[in-house]
Amino acid sequence: MPEIQLGNHTIRSHGVSVARIHMHDWLILLLLVIIDAVLNIIEPFHRYVGEGMMTDLSYPLKDNTIPFWGVPIIAILLPLVIILVYYFIRNDVYDFHHAILGLLYSVLITAVITDAIKDGVGRPRPDFFWRCFPDGKAVFESVTRDVRCTGDKSVIKEGHKSFPSGHTSWSFAGLVFLAWYLSGKVRVFDRRGHVAKLCLVFLPLLVAALIAISRVDDYWHHWTDVFAGGLIGLFIEVTRSTKYYFAEPFCKVSYMIFFCAGTTVASFCYLQFFPPPYATDGWGPHAYFQMLAESRNIAQPSTVNNDIYPAQSADLQAVSLHIPHQHNGYTQGNS
Repeated sequence: MPEIQLGNHTIRSHGVSVARIHMHDWLILLLLVIIDAVLNIIEPFHRYVGEGMMTDLSYPLKDNTIPFWGVPIIAILLPLVIILVYYFIRNDVYDFHHAILGLLYSVLITAVITDAIKDGVGRPRPDFFWRCFPDGKAVFESVTRDVRCTGDKSVIKEGHKSFPSGHTSWSFAGLVFLAWYLSGKVRVFDRRGHVAKLCLVFLPLLVAALIAISRVDDYWHHWTDVFAGGLIGLFIEVTRSTKYYFAEPFCKVSYMIFFCAGTTVASFCYLQFFPPPYATDGWGPHAYFQMLAESRNIAQPSTVNNDIYPAQSADLQAVSLHIPHQHNGYTQGNS
């Protein structure tokens, strides 16, 4: 579909109407924020940690290479800046609104799933020993040999949230959505052989992967925690994205790239608002093309009426010319 009517749908002209249509989506988004806040407040399950398990849980307690406050900046603010820049280029409020909404849903759905599993599993972190016994003196129950932690309660609470990795799931949720967004804008799957475009798409994936690796290097997570964080929502990815990516052999490669990178929730949220990047209309949101179609349908009746009226006039003229001929013949036959 051609790119037309640019600059006619800005935040000032159509922003309120677009947001009003999706008011319920924003309310559900607010509900997800509240749910995730509650999940971070409640106490996670305190799994049994025996004396013999401490061998794998005695790694040094280190600071985060990527602090907690840095994850929202990388996973949310960075994509938002790129989306905002693209809005100033095109002035398309549909693209701007749907990209922001899809990004926030991607991150928040991932956050709720991740934190719910964290609280339910309660797996101890690799540095749990030093969280539980900051003085290095281990204390265990006399019968069960379960740990009797003497450290700070908030530090111990955080020590029971190893599985899955929140840094990893957040990073992949936001940055994979950004990779989808960029692949649609630069038309990376246009079959013209511009492999250099893939570098732009792979860059967010590389950043997310490096953040995931840092969680293992900092001894805050086991490698299985990081792997699970990248694969959250696997069932949703299979059921939602298969119909797009197995439709054409050309797209199987892109499916494997995003699938193996753990793009689950991000892919789901992106495809709710945008066509697949390889599609002809992959550069814009569904709502933009739907708006164009509705605008054409409104303008079409007047055109159709103008086409009908000349035909009706010609038919009437033919009838008026034909009737007198029959009348004259009938008169001549009777005379």
